[in-house]
Amino acid sequence: MHILRTPGERFEGLPDFPYEPRYADVPDGDGGMLRMAYVDEGAGPVVLLLHGEPSWSFLYRHVLRVLVDAGLRVVAPDLVGFGRSDKPAAITDHSYARHIEWTRSLVFDVLDLRDVTLVGQDWGGLIGLRLAVENPDRFARIVAANTGLPTGDFPMPEIWLRFRESVRTAPTFDIARGIQSGCQTALTDEVKAAYDAPFPDESYKAGPRAMPGLVPAEPDDPEAPANRLAWDVLNQWAKPFLVAFGDKDPITGAMAPIFAQMIPGAQGLTHPTLEGAGHFLQEDAGERLGQEIASFVRETA
Repeated sequence: MHILRTPGERFEGLPDFPYEPRYADVPDGDGGMLRMAYVDEGAGPVVLLLHGEPSWSFLYRHVLRVLVDAGLRVVAPDLVGFGRSDKPAAITDHSYARHIEWTRSLVFDVLDLRDVTLVGQDWGGLIGLRLAVENPDRFARIVAANTGLPTGDFPMPEIWLRFRESVRTAPTFDIARGIQSGCQTALTDEVKAAYDAPFPDESYKAGPRAMPGLVPAEPDDPEAPANRLAWDVLNQWAKPFLVAFGDKDPITGAMAPIFAQMIPGAQGLTHPTLEGAGHFLQEDAGERLGQEIASFVRETA
């Protein structure tokens, strides 16, 4: 496995993101090791923030600040292939199962996190929900934020299918533009540069290139059976489960009522709708999302 590592100077001067990165090595599944980066701030009950495609932990900067101020410990990893984490250079190096295992190795084997509040958005939910159902003793509660757990048994939105095709065929993948297209607010040039920072050139983008094709969008996808089994567990999940979605997300918006209605732990809770927030609700309503998470942890402790 050929691995690329983004030079540290690419991350200098990040706006509103003063947190020092920490690093840990995890097995790459191919006989070697990968360095994963993460932010670990604050003290108190643990909140695990998992980002998605094609972002990195920088996406959670406003959420992170609110949670730390609320007396929580916040762990925000960069998925392998994203942010400051190592980047396997071949698209074929990436698989859904590998991303689950890389993340599991960091948060459990290295950090030994327990009584975790999971916050998963986009791929952060696809990975995080699998971690939760496969390691339920590690998790105290879950926040699903603009995410899903597809099995391929129902059609994906047309807008997502177009996105998957564009990522597969475009000669260049404009990361910042991709983030902006999922936001309702206009990103500053400094923020756009922060999203581009992990990727000095196209050779670093195998992770973002791979992820759309790894979503179980067809019933015979290799990970579809495991996601069906995960839904079997979620249909009996009694621990607190909060659904916090933006109201302007055409990609995952339809999943909000499904989570709220099907999961026992979601019953009896008031699930917030974040007005004016698109797919990347952390950009459009980050402080509000942070407040909702902090209240959820406090009220269900």
